[in-house]
Amino acid sequence: MNWQYLVDEYLPTLIAIRRQLHRYPELAFHEVRTAEVIASILISAGLEVKTGIALTGVTGLIRGAGPRTVAVRADMDALPIQEQSQAPYASTVPNVMHACGHDGHMAIALGAAMVLQRLRPRLPGSVKFIFQPAEEGPGGAQPMIAAGVLTEPEVEAVFGFHLYNPLPAGQIGLSYGQTCAATDEIKITIVGKGGHGAHPHQTVDAVVVAAQVVNALQTVVSRQINPLDAAVVTIGSIRGGYANNVIADRVELWGTVRTLSEKLRAAMPAKIEQIVSGITAAHGAAYEFVYNRGYPPLITDHALTALVAASAARIVGPDNIVRLDPSMGGEDFAYFAQAAPAAFFRIGSGGEAFPYPSHHPRFDFDESAIGIGVRVLVQTVLDYFQSTAAN
Repeated sequence: MNWQYLVDEYLPTLIAIRRQLHRYPELAFHEVRTAEVIASILISAGLEVKTGIALTGVTGLIRGAGPRTVAVRADMDALPIQEQSQAPYASTVPNVMHACGHDGHMAIALGAAMVLQRLRPRLPGSVKFIFQPAEEGPGGAQPMIAAGVLTEPEVEAVFGFHLYNPLPAGQIGLSYGQTCAATDEIKITIVGKGGHGAHPHQTVDAVVVAAQVVNALQTVVSRQINPLDAAVVTIGSIRGGYANNVIADRVELWGTVRTLSEKLRAAMPAKIEQIVSGITAAHGAAYEFVYNRGYPPLITDHALTALVAASAARIVGPDNIVRLDPSMGGEDFAYFAQAAPAAFFRIGSGGEAFPYPSHHPRFDFDESAIGIGVRVLVQTVLDYFQSTAAN
């Protein structure tokens, strides 16, 4: 089945779409204009389109000949970052920027939809394209799943992807099983007794107690967890104090906890609170502890990941398939992976001209990755239907 010429045919349009989306980024659950653009393109291509899912989500369905359905997910939201690039398609929206490649993700998914729609008469199954809001937070995957995007028709496998500047364009990266970490948040409030800086013996210094808590929390990972189990405890914000000669009565610590397994994730709150409780008690202080569970770990299906690797090798060559370690970053595609067998791969998009990582105000990517991503997605879907039909 010769179809790759279609990618070349659509690529200039896809690059233009990506640049248009980049100029007008929108934050989580506010992707109104973005959704309108996506829906319009899908309708023009002939897909069955639904809008307004989980506020701004969009789906497009290619209804093939058979009863089986696979899904492709792309995220839509931008980040609250002021763009500093000099690109002619730089963001026109103050303090909002596509700094994580989601504009590219949408272009890739749209390209795959356009190509597969042209191949629809020969498709032995259906393909649903899921354009999801709010991946950067608070999370659009759960409400979209709750709204039924994996049903009507029933989805039996889901493919996700992400542009990845640590790899050059032309390479594809994959992790098997553990792929991304759970992204939990902690807030620890140290409650002491304030007073004059000249009379510390009359106080319980919340700053001193907080400092010891921050240091001691590093032993959770270094001394309480098997070195073969990855985890991170980071205190990213400390808020407290009034003046140089005032002993603070209250200090707030905000942080993140990252784990790659649900078992370790479940154990982390007690490990952290035990340290906080011990240190505050030793100093006569009190504490408040809040542990908020974020996205779960992203655990992909080994067989589906192997399928993606084989399909991608047909596009970029086996030497350009890179086995990646799990990332301690988070991805709410994890909810899709909990609901159905799933694979998640990274599309190389970097190089010397694109040195900035995701979430940087000068982030950009090699647009040749768009065509590569479309080819890999289309090949993966075609190979999936062929391989599962043979089974």
